[in-house]
Amino acid sequence: TGSHNECERSSSPTGVQSPVMDRNPSPPPDTADGEEDGDLDAIGDTVYSKHWLFSTLTRLIHMVTEHSEVDSEGQMQLPEEDEEDLCRVWDMAMDKDVAGFLQEFKATDILLGVIAKSRCPRLTEICVGILGNIACFPDTCLTLSQNEDLGAVLLLLLGDTDPPTLLETSRLLMTCVSQKDVCSLWLQRIGQLTSVRTNLCFIMCSSTNTDLLEKVGELVDKLFDLDEELMKSWITAQPSEEEDDGESRLDVASCLLEAAKQLRSESPSGLEVYLHALQLLTTIDEGMQTFAASDGPGKAVWDFVSDVVCEDLCQPNDLPVVLLEQKSILVQAFAVLQALYGCQDLWCSRSDIGLPLIGTTLRVLQYHSEGKHEGTSKEDTKDEELEALAEITAEFLADICMQIPKVIPKEFYYFILLFPEILKCN
Repeated sequence: TGSHNECERSSSPTGVQSPVMDRNPSPPPDTADGEEDGDLDAIGDTVYSKHWLFSTLTRLIHMVTEHSEVDSEGQMQLPEEDEEDLCRVWDMAMDKDVAGFLQEFKATDILLGVIAKSRCPRLTEICVGILGNIACFPDTCLTLSQNEDLGAVLLLLLGDTDPPTLLETSRLLMTCVSQKDVCSLWLQRIGQLTSVRTNLCFIMCSSTNTDLLEKVGELVDKLFDLDEELMKSWITAQPSEEEDDGESRLDVASCLLEAAKQLRSESPSGLEVYLHALQLLTTIDEGMQTFAASDGPGKAVWDFVSDVVCEDLCQPNDLPVVLLEQKSILVQAFAVLQALYGCQDLWCSRSDIGLPLIGTTLRVLQYHSEGKHEGTSKEDTKDEELEALAEITAEFLADICMQIPKVIPKEFYYFILLFPEILKCN
């Protein structure tokens, strides 16, 4: 897990908790003597056995049922052999034929029942992981998504305390909202259940798990991108009386910022996702009102993004080619800064903008101009993202220049005038 594919298949994680699975799973044990019988037992064009899969899921049902009858509250230990077999099912579900067979076999209902009764975090994680792989195919995703009970349980699982389960749940939801046939169904469910916002905010502001923060960020960013009304309702949501814990009272923008801070040194791609989500908030009036509020998160977001731009990106000793590597994150960062600059007077003086930020802005434009003059390649000069970066950065610098007497020393004004070709690079 960790890829940015919208329909992202996952395999059972390696490590002390589970067997090593660094390749496609081996075929389950033979259950038929003759080749003809073996063909009848095979799932589609695969070598996987229907009988083995059937017996594995049946054994799972019995195991969970017996435990709930004996000790319904105590945590269940998953036997190593059963874990290995279930991890095989998890990996097998990456195959379209297997996913289809599991759906025909009513595996969704079976796994839902297991999740509801499970007192074992590892078992819950595996079951959700299997469902996540089943959901990667449009037909099986449609059937899975139409199961109202399953939809409710999966959204409630976002309140779980087990990071691997949260990761697989977020991955499954991301897969579903990325498929056009079921997207609206999931958006409706998510919009109606306020605990989704609360739970995702809690994860973003409190988790240190890089993989989980990345996936939750992708999910929130996707939700905002797909449903502006949902984004508006989340940014304006007031904490309920039950949310008396300080962290759960954090607004969405502050939670996005906390996650971005956590990922700053760990995951540039994850940081980019959170910057894009913050940028989406600046595209609606409700978001800008939140950022402009004197007690809102605007100042903190501005300071953080400025630090990222000045300290992490496009440094003086970097070669101009670094612009190609950092263009995506730079676009998001400067888009946020440009949007927030307009309301900066409400929470600080524009004279606080700082020369390092102006210097980085000039450097981005200079590197872009040098790249165009050098003609590194025809593809580079037609790079839409690079052109978007140059446009946003130039507009941001123009906004600053409008305030030159207030913002920067006279000496730096003369320095800017030395770069007329930069200011005209568009």
